[in-house]
Amino acid sequence: MEIFLKCIFQTARSATIEIADGSRYETGRAYEIFLDGKKLRETRRTINLLTGLCPDTEYRAELRPLGETEMAASISFRTEAEFVSLNVRDFGAAGDGVQDDTRFIQAAILACPPKSRVLIPEGIYLVSPLFLKSGIRVEIAKGAVIQGIADRSKFPLLPGVVESRDRTTEYYLGTWEGNPLPSYASIITGIDVSDVVLYGEGVIDGGGSPECWYDRSMAKRLPGRPRSVFLVGCTHVVIQGLTVRNSPAWTIHPYFTDDFRMLGTSIQNPYDSPNTDGFDPESCDGVEVVGVHFSVGDDCIAVKSGKIYMGRKSHTPCRHIHIRQCLMENGHGGVTTGSEIAGGVTDLLIEDCIFRHTDRGFRVKTRRGRGKNAILQKIVIRNVQMTDVYAPIVVNSFYFCDPDGKTQYVQSREPFPVDDRTPEIRDLTLEHLHCEGAHACAGYISGLPEKPVEKIVMNDVRVTFAENPEPMAPAMSEGVEPCVRRGFYFENVKEITARDVTVEGCEGEVFDTHGVGSIEIQ
Repeated sequence: MEIFLKCIFQTARSATIEIADGSRYETGRAYEIFLDGKKLRETRRTINLLTGLCPDTEYRAELRPLGETEMAASISFRTEAEFVSLNVRDFGAAGDGVQDDTRFIQAAILACPPKSRVLIPEGIYLVSPLFLKSGIRVEIAKGAVIQGIADRSKFPLLPGVVESRDRTTEYYLGTWEGNPLPSYASIITGIDVSDVVLYGEGVIDGGGSPECWYDRSMAKRLPGRPRSVFLVGCTHVVIQGLTVRNSPAWTIHPYFTDDFRMLGTSIQNPYDSPNTDGFDPESCDGVEVVGVHFSVGDDCIAVKSGKIYMGRKSHTPCRHIHIRQCLMENGHGGVTTGSEIAGGVTDLLIEDCIFRHTDRGFRVKTRRGRGKNAILQKIVIRNVQMTDVYAPIVVNSFYFCDPDGKTQYVQSREPFPVDDRTPEIRDLTLEHLHCEGAHACAGYISGLPEKPVEKIVMNDVRVTFAENPEPMAPAMSEGVEPCVRRGFYFENVKEITARDVTVEGCEGEVFDTHGVGSIEIQ
């Protein structure tokens, strides 16, 4: 197979290199990366961060299979120009893990001119929320840790809704689970900024802990807990490299933010930490997630667009989302849409990824009451490998979240009139999806009786079950019982096309259909 080397992003001091050899997340074999003839490292990753580069400089990267002398691929790229570099140590930051370094790092950020760098060198920097500025690059270098202080009193509040003077428009800052509500500012906060890059081989540690943020008696209490990185109303933001861990709540949360990229990042939260989704784009347009490793306490990725208030006010879907070359493991869901999707989701592409040890693979969480703008459409999942995933595909139109989640209106399987409260799922395409070691079922797809799922296309889908499967209820809705070795369950779907679909070892029918208009099996 032909091998390609690509430079997919660069700053003045770093570059992200992609090895394209037909693999997912991990390359088919080990390689050596050379830069201008000097060996940098050995790698088995498709996405690789190069740091320590010089501004405005031409580089040539070469790739060689480990143990061989011939070059397999090469590429040339030029780094960005840089005006100045500001070291936070020169502003008074100690990086000793004792001093509160917030004001010193914040001073360096505010003093940094466009197209320049704020450098955070090796050390442990205790901080409360830091606020970004447009046009800058912030490098968290290897060995540097931005450590969130576990003290709520040091976190400023962001009000949820601020009414304008003319009382016709609103300004949104704070948010919690899809509603404009007061929340604590986040460890890294960007408000209405553009052209910003956070990068490096360092760590952002959100300081999540049972003592401060995870206590379940106050986990749902307002103000909402901080995220590790929160961006509201921003454009052209990139997170490159970095490890983000121990988030108090959702880890990376772009909110009404367009043209966002996350490349080669690692997101790590304790498996039992509440609401610690890895990445939650909410009402964003243009999102690319490449080469990211997720291991979290909730959904790895959850695509959102607000609850009823924001869906009706903004009519802003989450759209043009591209997720590729990622590893999702140890979360509730690999990639989820919802449940806060009152603005809808459109053009979601998930490809060339690996899901390991997640409860569910791809997951839709919606329900009556999300509203007529909650339209899910143009969703494609292709070339994805799932291993030890309990339920690879789950589409749940009866998700029992919120105080009214178990009411008759939300949970009834009898049809209700279609009105402004009725959500819609239009189409879902599954291609080259291979799942090994499933437990509960191959898939559970449940539409509303009054608004069935419009269309599902499956092509080259293969599922095998674990040797000793553990039972699980595939969908969080009333009446769904735990199961094992079940095939594909379809309820309230207008049209299904299934080509080359195999389920080995299931108990019962491969396709268990209820309220399905037409099904074509090839």
